[in-house]
Amino acid sequence: MLTVQQLSIKSGSFELNSISFDVPTGACVALMGTSGSGKTTIMEAICGLRQITAGKIMLDGRDITKLPPGARHVALVPQDNVLFPHLSVRDHLAFGPSIQKWSSADTKLRVEELAESLGITHLLDRGPDKLSGGESKRVALGRALATRPSLLCLDEALTGLDDDTHAEILDVIKSHISKENITTLHITHSLREAEELADQVIQMAELRSN
Repeated sequence: MLTVQQLSIKSGSFELNSISFDVPTGACVALMGTSGSGKTTIMEAICGLRQITAGKIMLDGRDITKLPPGARHVALVPQDNVLFPHLSVRDHLAFGPSIQKWSSADTKLRVEELAESLGITHLLDRGPDKLSGGESKRVALGRALATRPSLLCLDEALTGLDDDTHAEILDVIKSHISKENITTLHITHSLREAEELADQVIQMAELRSN
C-alpha cells in the first residue's frame, strides 16, 4: 500500500501543500488534473526524484520519504520511455536485476518470463532504434517490472500511441498489474483510459482543495 501523508513541495513559485491519498495494495489509482497542477511533481517525489518540504511517504509499511530512488522499490514508466541507445532489449530487461545483483540464472529467467508475457521475445537482440512505438513501450514496461517493484508509476505512459497500439498496451498493463498484484499510480489526461485501467480516480483539484 502507498500512503502519502501531508506532502508539501515547493519549486520556485509553484507549491503543493498538505497532499494526502492512499493507493491500496494491488490496486491502480489514476491521478488526473490539468497541465501544471502538480501530478508529475507528486509522482517524482514518490520516486525520490524531487525533494519535499514536509510530509511522509509510506510504501508497504516502510517509510521511504528520505530513501534514495534505488532503495524505494518504486519503478517508473515515463511518457518518452527513456531507453538506453547502447543497450539491446535483453539488456534493458536485465538492467534492474543486474543493478540489484541478482544471480545470472535468476536474471535470465526473469528476462525470458517478461519477454514472453510482453510478446517481445523476438526482439531481445534488437536495439531501441529498431523498435516501433508500441514495441518501445513494451520494453520500457518490462524494464520497470523486471525487479518486481512494490509500486509501479505510469507517467502518461500511453500518450502518443495510435488507437490500436494504445488498446494493446493498455491490455498488457492491466494483465501484469493483475498477474503480479502490483500497486500502481497512473497519471493520465484521459478519463476513458483512467476508467479502463484504474480502480479509483483522484482529481488534483480535490487534493489541493483539502
